[in-house]
Amino acid sequence: MNPNDSNITLLSNSDIDFVHWFRNAAPYINAFRDKTFVIYFSGDVLADDEFPSLVHDIVLLNSLGVKLVLVHGARSQIEKRLKTLEIQSQFSQGLRVTDYKTMQVIKEASGCIRLNIEGLFTTNLKYTPMAGSRINIISGNFIIAKPKGIIDGVDFHHTGEIRRIDIDSILHSLNAGDVILMSPVGYSPTGEIFNINGEDLAAETSIALNADKLIFIDDISGIKDETAQLISELTTRNLNQLLKNNKQLTEELRRHYQRIIYASDGGVNRVHVIDRNIEGAVLLELFTQNGIGTLITTDKLEDIRLATIEDVNGIIKLISPLEESGFLVKRSRERLETEINNFYIIERENTIIGCSALYPFNDQQAELACMAIAPDYQSQGRGDKLFNHICKCARKSGLKHLFVLTTQATHWFIEHGFEKASLEDLPDEKQALYNYQRNSAVYIKNL
Repeated sequence: MNPNDSNITLLSNSDIDFVHWFRNAAPYINAFRDKTFVIYFSGDVLADDEFPSLVHDIVLLNSLGVKLVLVHGARSQIEKRLKTLEIQSQFSQGLRVTDYKTMQVIKEASGCIRLNIEGLFTTNLKYTPMAGSRINIISGNFIIAKPKGIIDGVDFHHTGEIRRIDIDSILHSLNAGDVILMSPVGYSPTGEIFNINGEDLAAETSIALNADKLIFIDDISGIKDETAQLISELTTRNLNQLLKNNKQLTEELRRHYQRIIYASDGGVNRVHVIDRNIEGAVLLELFTQNGIGTLITTDKLEDIRLATIEDVNGIIKLISPLEESGFLVKRSRERLETEINNFYIIERENTIIGCSALYPFNDQQAELACMAIAPDYQSQGRGDKLFNHICKCARKSGLKHLFVLTTQATHWFIEHGFEKASLEDLPDEKQALYNYQRNSAVYIKNL
């Protein structure tokens, strides 16, 4: 057929490239809907003239159904203001020592940045990428912090560390379609305000939210090998090896990589490192096959599963120290072998690093017992993942209530939805087995 006789309109090369790219992006668009991304950008990104373009791209992600938490840095703005005021900065272990005067500058810088970002998200002029956007950007006192204290003789004053993140409030806003904006500050129950490292905040938030992605946007173009070549994808095991072998890394880069590993070990399966100096960097990284930065993935060496008889030795090794300390009730090998079908384990590289047991007493109630995480893997979200997995299995089995007997972990169970109960609330069979010498507290959770 002669092309001139066809009804098909010939497209320019640029139009063809756009259609091709858009079609290739469709699987990512579908995959990202309703997923949670935590995006960190440094103070240098905020000061760049191209920052409004980044905001446009973030708005696009929101319009595609991605749930977004933004964490901003402020170091460059703080340094500039401190220099103007002739205030000297002191650093220790990579963290700023925050005295009273410095804290006032940090509050000023963070407040100004927050207002400027909120202003950019409010823009919706015609004929701009923001046209028609209606986005609420929510800030708040989501971070409960405590003082860093005195370490190696250095008093960090108003430098703090994260104690707790108000995940319920964040999820409520995300589910309403809002974008969360978090400044690198935290608040104590006594009303004090603390300076928090922004990258630490992004990592901790991504773990607490069980985020699908953590994205770092900064001056570095990604992670490079010893020959300075960009590594497009690697696992946390590879990154650990790079940290060990590359002696040329600066301390700042080492801390950055360690935060990535921490987030990955905490359950964030995808961490991206993107160069802020590339136009459309976020879109290119997320919606193209090869990306333009570095993607760090978990090692795929960890799994939650039902225990088998072959796992008894590993469970004994894990729980024995806790039994000796009185944290857990002692169990004989024979008892473990008999009850092994009630146990769930976390296995990593053929090593059991976590376990818990579920004992149904009737078609409504079950006991959650013998919960333990290996010391090297605590405070990284594994207890939460194991608990959530067991709750899911319990609901699938038709159970309505979980109960626990605990002597030393009451706060953890309260934070996970358990409420104080009495011995009479337990099944008769469990009441008969109650150990009055341990005097365990009773807590119940509705499923």
